[in-house]
Amino acid sequence: MPLQVNDPAPQFCLPDEAGRVHCLEQYRGRPVVLYFYPKDNTPGCTTEALGFKALYDRFAQAGVVVLGISPDDPASHARFKAKHGLPFPLLSDPERQVLQAYDAWGRKKMYGREYMGVLRKTYLLGPDGRIRKIYPKVRPKGHAQQVWEDLQALGLLPDQARA
Repeated sequence: MPLQVNDPAPQFCLPDEAGRVHCLEQYRGRPVVLYFYPKDNTPGCTTEALGFKALYDRFAQAGVVVLGISPDDPASHARFKAKHGLPFPLLSDPERQVLQAYDAWGRKKMYGREYMGVLRKTYLLGPDGRIRKIYPKVRPKGHAQQVWEDLQALGLLPDQARA
């Protein structure tokens, strides 16, 4: 059964671009943005990552954790992060276990061909570890701004960050 708003977020531990392991549980007490993307250094994924980079200071000052997740390996993430100066962790899920747990792995179509791949999805998690919002079909341009506005609308930001 697909994940729903108010479900507890599936727990995981994954390595980042430097090999440091991040476990979702370590961010309990803070809002978390989990964004799933197909591939480092592709146009849509770069647009999405740069959107989060542009607003990252706002997210960080409000105590919001931003985590990007794809099946790319840590070395690929390290190159992508360095090339674009991304300030947030990029987590590697080559076995696609977390992608599957979050319904971010599935059937895609391109040029009439069907294949399995990463579904561009984002989850907003509350400080209590529950899913507060699901973005099932993300359009990269403007997505980070929409996430910021939804964090405000859902009351997940401290008062000073809402201004």
